[in-house]
Amino acid sequence: MSVVPAEVLPGGALALEETVPGAAAELGPRARLWPSLAAVYRAQLSRARVARIPLLFVATFQSVGIMIMMRGVVDSRGEAQSVVAGSSVVVVAYVALNLLAQYFGQLRASGGLDHYATLPVPPASVVLGAAAAYASFTVPGTLVTAVFGCVLFGLPLSNLWILLAVIPLAGAALSGLGAACGLLAPRPELATLLGQLGMSAALLLGVLPPDRMPGIIQFARDLLPSTYGVEAYARTFGDRPDWAVVLADLGVCAGVGVVSLAVATWAYRRAAVR
Repeated sequence: MSVVPAEVLPGGALALEETVPGAAAELGPRARLWPSLAAVYRAQLSRARVARIPLLFVATFQSVGIMIMMRGVVDSRGEAQSVVAGSSVVVVAYVALNLLAQYFGQLRASGGLDHYATLPVPPASVVLGAAAAYASFTVPGTLVTAVFGCVLFGLPLSNLWILLAVIPLAGAALSGLGAACGLLAPRPELATLLGQLGMSAALLLGVLPPDRMPGIIQFARDLLPSTYGVEAYARTFGDRPDWAVVLADLGVCAGVGVVSLAVATWAYRRAAVR
């Protein structure tokens, strides 16, 4: 039997010891925000597709029923515009605010945040991806509600395209609030309660004509971010819409959306490390 020195072996222990001290372990590239957001969005969209469609039907049916009920109450074109615009945005509020608060509340209570914390994705992509997926479910119901309302109240359909801006901007603002409520609530029951209260506020303050509200209620209506989406859509029913004011209302929705999603991201980081 011949003995071969370990130094001459290419995979020997001494050869390994000589290379390890000077070698640095190479890490994988850091996950970027937008690819991670797209991955979370697709995963959330496929997961919630079956479960959320019946709830979306309920939201749409609820808004259509409200408009039918209000048909015998409103007596002016301005009030009809508020009812149709408010009922359309209520579909967004039901899904983006109410259901998202319940989802994150249950995710936190069941330990599901631990799964997301182990993934190499930025925290903002988890919040934004989930919010975008839930907001996407509101598009069909909002369009159906808006078309039905315009036909019911005799309003023009020419500026229906403004919903392509109202839905994502109002949805972003409400989704951020819903996610923050779910992540900050200590119990899932409280998250559900906060989501339902927020949706009820959007329903009452958004659908009812503002001219018939007391002053204190009108002030509360101005604090609700979905109000500006309602106003932006309602202004387009006029013969000569003031597009500068419409853009200003949409700008408020966008600003509140950025702030609310930032708060939701902070709440996600806070909840994930506990």
